[in-house]
Amino acid sequence: MSSLYTRSKEYTRSRKAQSDSPPSSPSPIAKTLRHERLSRLEAATNPSTSDSSYSDRASSRSSAYTRRENRLAALSSRAEEESNRDYKKLYESALSENQKLKSKLQEAQLELAEIKSKLEKAAQQKQEKTSDRSSMLEMEKREKRALERKLSEMEEEMKILTELKSDNQRLKDENGALIRVISKLSK
Repeated sequence: MSSLYTRSKEYTRSRKAQSDSPPSSPSPIAKTLRHERLSRLEAATNPSTSDSSYSDRASSRSSAYTRRENRLAALSSRAEEESNRDYKKLYESALSENQKLKSKLQEAQLELAEIKSKLEKAAQQKQEKTSDRSSMLEMEKREKRALERKLSEMEEEMKILTELKSDNQRLKDENGALIRVISKLSK
């Protein structure tokens, strides 16, 4: 019997060594399978013990397992409630963020519309300025042509004036010569 007892100790020790790895929550099916295996192992290792002590140990183990399973179930239900709350919080935060983004989008669209209208006004003013400039350029060209005509007319008048001055000087000289001749003759 002692040899069988040492085997079960070794078995539990090897199981503990495996459980030294990071804990992971086993599924309920794995728990029941492990419980059944342990029950069968105990039944096989202790055939000489009385049924009452076996049933006492089995019931105490099963009660310990049920208590453990109940604790795990409570923890998992709490985790589910927290995850549900988290989803609700996430949904609410996403909804509020969406509302904020929608308002920002509307503001950006309004700003875009204002900028477009300003650009259109600027384009219209530019077209008006260019049309005004073109009309002013045409007017300046007309004025320039008129001034050029006046200049050419004045140059012609200047030529005529110089000719008239020279003719006038010539006539004065002739007049002075004639006056001298007449004064000599009248003496």
